[in-house]
Amino acid sequence: MRVVVVGGKLQGVEAVYLAKKAGWEVVLVDKNSWVPASELCDQFHSIDVTKVVEWIPFLKDFDLIIPALENQVALDSLVRSAKYADVPLMFDENAYAISSSKIRSNELFGRLGVPAPIPWPECGFPLIVKPSGASGSEGVVKLESSQEFHRLFEKGMKDWVIEEYLEGPSYSLEIIGFSGVYKVLQITELQMDQVYDCKRVVGSAQLSDSLREEFEQIGLSLAKSLNLNGIMDVETILHRGQLKVLEIDARLPSQTPIAVYHATGINMLEILGQAFVLNKSWSAFEIIEKCGAILEHIQVGYDCLEVSGEHIMAGVGPLYLYPDFFGADEALTNYSPGKTEWAATLIITGLDLKEAWNKRCAVIQAIRKEWGIRHYLDRYPVYEESVKHTKSASGS
Repeated sequence: MRVVVVGGKLQGVEAVYLAKKAGWEVVLVDKNSWVPASELCDQFHSIDVTKVVEWIPFLKDFDLIIPALENQVALDSLVRSAKYADVPLMFDENAYAISSSKIRSNELFGRLGVPAPIPWPECGFPLIVKPSGASGSEGVVKLESSQEFHRLFEKGMKDWVIEEYLEGPSYSLEIIGFSGVYKVLQITELQMDQVYDCKRVVGSAQLSDSLREEFEQIGLSLAKSLNLNGIMDVETILHRGQLKVLEIDARLPSQTPIAVYHATGINMLEILGQAFVLNKSWSAFEIIEKCGAILEHIQVGYDCLEVSGEHIMAGVGPLYLYPDFFGADEALTNYSPGKTEWAATLIITGLDLKEAWNKRCAVIQAIRKEWGIRHYLDRYPVYEESVKHTKSASGS
C-alpha cells in the first residue's frame, strides 16, 4: 500500500514509523523540509496542502491520506481535497472538532457523566489553567492562589479552561472506530517531567482489573457518542483512587501508539488504515501484552544527560532510526558520530516491565559512560518529587 503522511512533526514521526512497520510505502509531505520525520520516510516532498492546484494532482497515486498535524486550515483543505480526489482520508472531522476544544470536550463529559476535574469556581486552589484549543501540556499553568489567578487573567479570560488541580499517575488509552465498530487498545502509563510534558511512556500500566475495565468503558462510551471513524486517545489521572478524564484527542497521538506496538505487537495505524482503504471494519482480535515496553526521551549535552518531555524532540531537526542503540531496541534520534549535543527517543523492551526497566537503566549508563557524563537529571512534577522524598526519609 502507498500512503501519504501529511505533517512531519512529532505526530508525523509516529505515523511514518508505524506505516513503515506495516510494510507500506510512505511518502511524507510538509511545507518545511527540516522536520523530525523527513528522513524516516521513503520520499519527502515540500508541499503546502492548502494550495490545491499543486496538491490535488499529487494525490492520484495514493491509497490513503494520513493527517499528522493540527493546523485547522490544512485539515479543512485535506477533507475537501480527499473527497475531490476520491482518496480515503484517515480522519474524523466531526469528532476532531469536539476533541480539539477542551470546552466542548468538557461539555461532552458532563452529558455522558464521565468523571472529570471539577471546574472553577466550584473548586478551590490550586487550579490548572489551559487554553481550550491547545493539545497536551501546551500552555498549561498551575495557579496556587487568587493573586496568581488575577495576575494571569488581568487581560481577559476568553477560551481558557479552569479546573481543579489533580495529583496522581496519568494514563492513556487509544480507541479506534470504523462504521460503528469500536475497539479499545492497551492502557499505557504516562510519566511527566516538571512542566507536565510526557517524558516516558510505560507500555504496561499498573492498574487493577476494575480500574482497567472502568477506563475501557469510558473510552468506548466516548467513541460511541462521537460516532468515531478514526482514532482517539483518552488521557486520565488516578486521583485518590478515582480515574478522571483530563482530555480526549480524536487524531493520531504521538508516543503511545509506538509503545503499544512494542508491548502487544498491535499496529493500530495498520488496522485502522486498512479499514479506511477496504471500507470495512477489522475482524475481532484480542489485546495481549507480550512484553514490557518503555519509550523515553533524553537530551544529551555537555556533561549532562536529562530525561525530559517530548518537546525536546520537536526542534532538533530530522530524526534517524537506529537499531540496537547503546542497548536500546531502537532509537529515533538526531545523533551522529562525533556529535556532542543530541536528543533521542529510546524504545526499550523486556520480557516484563521489570526487565525492561533494568535494561533501560543499563542503556542510560552505557550512554553516560561513552560520553563521560557525570550529571543525570530525571525531574518529576512537584507532588511526585515530594512523595519520593517522603518515602526516602521514611526508609520505604
